[in-house]
Amino acid sequence: MKNEAILDLGWGRLVFGQTFDDVEKIGDVLRDETTGRRDICMYLEDAHILVALHPQEYFIDPSITLRRRLTDLDAPRDTGLTIREVASYQECEAISRIYISCGMVPADPQVIWDNARTNPAVTYLVAVDPAGGEVKGTVTGVDHVALFEDPDNGSSLWCLAVDPEASQPGIGTALVMDLLHRFADAGRAQLDLSVIHDNDSALKLYRKLGFSRVPVYGLKRKNAINEPLFSKQAEDQVENLNPYARIIADEAARRGIRVTVLDADTGYMQLEHGGRTVITRESLSQYTTAVAMSRCDDKRVARKVVAKAGIKVPRSVTAAFDESDEAFLREVGSVVVKPARGEQGVGITIGVKSPEQLQEALGRAGGPGTEILLEEFCEGEDLRIVVIDGKVVAAAVRRPAAVIGTGQHTITELIEAQSRRRSAQTGGESRIPLDSLTEATVKEEGWSLDDVLPAGQRLQVRRTANLHTGGTIHDVTAKLNPVLAEAAVTCAEAIGIPVTGIDFLVPDVEGEDYVFIEANERPGLANHEPQPVPQAFIDYLFPNTRRTPWAWQPPAPTSDQHSTGRS
Repeated sequence: MKNEAILDLGWGRLVFGQTFDDVEKIGDVLRDETTGRRDICMYLEDAHILVALHPQEYFIDPSITLRRRLTDLDAPRDTGLTIREVASYQECEAISRIYISCGMVPADPQVIWDNARTNPAVTYLVAVDPAGGEVKGTVTGVDHVALFEDPDNGSSLWCLAVDPEASQPGIGTALVMDLLHRFADAGRAQLDLSVIHDNDSALKLYRKLGFSRVPVYGLKRKNAINEPLFSKQAEDQVENLNPYARIIADEAARRGIRVTVLDADTGYMQLEHGGRTVITRESLSQYTTAVAMSRCDDKRVARKVVAKAGIKVPRSVTAAFDESDEAFLREVGSVVVKPARGEQGVGITIGVKSPEQLQEALGRAGGPGTEILLEEFCEGEDLRIVVIDGKVVAAAVRRPAAVIGTGQHTITELIEAQSRRRSAQTGGESRIPLDSLTEATVKEEGWSLDDVLPAGQRLQVRRTANLHTGGTIHDVTAKLNPVLAEAAVTCAEAIGIPVTGIDFLVPDVEGEDYVFIEANERPGLANHEPQPVPQAFIDYLFPNTRRTPWAWQPPAPTSDQHSTGRS
């Protein structure tokens, strides 16, 4: 067996403890950990001794190690995706993007690419959509025999990650099974992996695949990335925040900003650093004025304000609940019906074309006595542009919920499975409702909820693209046309708001055409990965603090996307 085996995976180093003859040497190796990365030492029998000698530096990782003997393996699962080894530097970047989307430490794509081409001990698998070539999932395998001549003939699995926006079911299982078969074919006897102790869904999955627990522990260094693992805050504090407040609290804590949760249910926090104290409710802070808030709150007012600034808006009227409503429908052909006030897509109906549909939509939006907007329906994708302090920090296309058939499950079963996955990935924020709107959308496509959808067929099951009704979010920051970026900044300036999500409908994010839909005074900063949106928010609130220098970040928007260029 080779001595002192260390493997750099781009997000940090794997240190194989059984190849060292002195725990203090391992301590020296971990002290060389690079800022923004996370090193892990595994298979160290005397991990408790190193922690006892240096309790201020190291801790035992609260994870569970599972092992699968590489015999009696089930056949690989067909997901309709192609599972193969990574084939380009661009796919390595896609891997790191998925890591960030899953809340993992990003990896340097160059390290991934170098390992993939030159290190026979490392296997990077990707699940690729054959239609568009997009990477939907990834897993890393390490061959212990090739790396350090392991006498136990072992291997290990690392960094299983699936794109949160992927619609295909079973991607993670398929990646694991493929890796198991590859190591079995290579003659390895077993495969190990490590799962955080409270990841119940992952533990359940791995046990279903034949893994069992073994007494192997990981050792990590105390750093800002690992802090939640060795220094938990009170249960009634940060852990009870929703994902939109939690992502801000975590970024603030990493910078040494004191976080006091004032009301976890509503996302109110107090952030303190130096002589500055800021009250926030998710991304809404005391720096947003009441006037700006009220403009965003009433969609009719927001439309008027931005239209005066030269922004394109669709034709609209306020519902009068008389013949004039149907007259407007006849004039424009198709309308969107939505409450003048509200969020999260509640009460909105898209693509209303008949008087009967109009009456149903008006009732869904609140009926007589409610201020309801009838808006000309415009074709295009739902684009959210996040503007912070006069700069575009992220752009994402939001798409309605859709499922992909397996040839075995009903549409209802596919929706329920996707809802469970989306809910787990978004902290309970995203779920596809099995309601009359979903049923109607499925029916319009020629199906019923009880039908079995053929394998590989995609079916849209909602009309609106809201995250809360199962919509998915796809980062397009690098593709955003500068004209759209400038229009978003103009909207923010006209409303007078420092932090906002501007919603456009666009035929193409790389084109110049758009219409304004609304401005959100409390945009969700989660789900814009890999863009550093919460970091930009904390930069705005506390400009003298410093971000964690990750091993990799996506390229920032170009200068003409960042601002209007005005002096």
